Amino acid sequence: MTSRSERFLLKLKNLPDSSGVYLFRDNRGKIIYIGKAKKLKNRVRSYFGSQAQLNRKMYRMISKVTDLDLMVTDSEVEALILEANLIREHKPRYNVMLKDDKHFPYIKITTNEPFPRVLVVRRIEKDGAAYFGPYTSSKYMRRTVAFLTQLFKIRTCNYVIPHPKGKKYEVCLDYRIDRCGGACANLQTEEEYRELVDSVMMVLSGKSKELVEQLTTKMATASAGTNYEEAATLRDQIEAIQSVMTRQKVDVGEIVDRDIISVAREEKDAVAVVMQIREGALIGRQEFQLLVDIDEPADVLVETFLSQYYNNQPNLPEEVHLPLEIPNLKLVSAWFKKLRGARVKVFTPQKGQKVRLVDLAARNARLILDEILIQKKHATERTSKMVTALKDDLGLQKSPRRLVCFDISNTGETDAVGSCVLFENGKPKKSGYRRFKIRGVTGQDDFKMMREVIGRYFFKVRESLMEKKFDPKNGISQPDLVVVDGGKGQLSSAKAELDYLGFKDQPIIGLAKRLEEVYLPQRSDPTIIAKSSPGLMLLKRARDESHRFAIEYNRKVRSKRTVKSQLDDIPGIGPAKRVALLREFRSVAQIKKASVEQLAEGKGITDKLAAGILEKLNK
Repeated sequence: MTSRSERFLLKLKNLPDSSGVYLFRDNRGKIIYIGKAKKLKNRVRSYFGSQAQLNRKMYRMISKVTDLDLMVTDSEVEALILEANLIREHKPRYNVMLKDDKHFPYIKITTNEPFPRVLVVRRIEKDGAAYFGPYTSSKYMRRTVAFLTQLFKIRTCNYVIPHPKGKKYEVCLDYRIDRCGGACANLQTEEEYRELVDSVMMVLSGKSKELVEQLTTKMATASAGTNYEEAATLRDQIEAIQSVMTRQKVDVGEIVDRDIISVAREEKDAVAVVMQIREGALIGRQEFQLLVDIDEPADVLVETFLSQYYNNQPNLPEEVHLPLEIPNLKLVSAWFKKLRGARVKVFTPQKGQKVRLVDLAARNARLILDEILIQKKHATERTSKMVTALKDDLGLQKSPRRLVCFDISNTGETDAVGSCVLFENGKPKKSGYRRFKIRGVTGQDDFKMMREVIGRYFFKVRESLMEKKFDPKNGISQPDLVVVDGGKGQLSSAKAELDYLGFKDQPIIGLAKRLEEVYLPQRSDPTIIAKSSPGLMLLKRARDESHRFAIEYNRKVRSKRTVKSQLDDIPGIGPAKRVALLREFRSVAQIKKASVEQLAEGKGITDKLAAGILEKLNK
């Protein structure tokens, strides 16, 4: 059990009764778990009472907690929303999370413009626009956008319409091939265009049947008025929508908008599926990979997924069907009502067609999970082949399951840095990456720099071996193979340092860039590994990754040295005041435009200093 400070114990004694979110930290200050509570005092203290009440996952987690932070909210619903946002931001080790780090795409319709556009975006903003999504398949989502914009002739340009100066633009190719109504050239009224945009929104909202009825009425009116061209256009739109509806049709017995949710899991791998049914039609199936703990209860897994998915879902249905009962059903229902502005029925079906729909979602989730597990198995087999092949290629006594690769990056004679990347069983392990700022070498001498980096790394290795305090997660331990980026010179320097530190038997090679030649100690000629060998592929991956990591650090060091603000030359402005001014005014240009009174509102800035700042900047 990790020792805890008096400060932490004092926090436990003075927990508030209000609702909110708690964040547990480990001894490195890293957030490892985020939770919500109706009463923070009761919930947080429950973790540190009797250990018998905790499952294996919670016991492991609590044993590492050395500090906690609290965020108080006005209600439990607000705590639920805040918890979902913080989990997405910090990705704690012991929380269930959506596996994909990226932001899923949404379809955005700029209804805050007179002539709206249909865009693909990655974030929802409070800008008055309409959003639909998220979509886990960017490919099919973009097909949908292309289909709808062409069908209803929605503009794809970025023109500001109407033109700020009252002028009109020249029509583009889309107008000439009948894919746009020419709103930019005043060939279409705002009312006419809005009707088309409304049609797009109805399709995306799952109201295709209602839209078809509206278009059919318009077609009959146009035909009766002998406006046959408009009637033909409406007929084509109806047929296109009906063809999509036919492909999506699911007979659910009643016309209610609903999401059907199910989850499949196997140890730490899980997949959640959301089947979106609108007006009896299946308009989409979204699937999400989840990171879960083996001991995570199934009901908690489903509830956590709900909070993360619907926290970024702009359009809620009337019903949400779940595969099992969740602990905080009333809380989730209250949150959904707040999001939708109307009641959302959340329940677990017990019989009939609704149960069959949940089972259908479950079969989909299981199918996707099986595909993921098969891919993981193949990837593992490929990785083991790479490690085994490298052992044979180099004639090593032991498979290089733990491989480290070193590289040097410098700009002329300045900003020299080194990098070390760790590959375990053929895969990069970021926790084992290390970077070094060269300290003991002046000028441009790659050989001495490589020796310094190897020396500093293996000094730590020797220390951990002598004191027997190796932590597998720390990444500092003796590797099975050392790879240095370079030829004989870099290899000789690295080998000399290893010998000096007592690692004479450490396997080490040099990998030259030009012809992918491999150099071994005590051999004058390089060893050529077949280009088709999986072992050479592993070496190249490690070399390229160490090169990328070194260059990234070199740029960071260089930028810190070269970036200089105009504020640095002003007497009385230190780092703290400079940062405060830039945070408030965003740029030096905006500071120049400010008045003395505005600048003097800043902490520690007098009227005299404010006047001096403006005088210096405006010279």
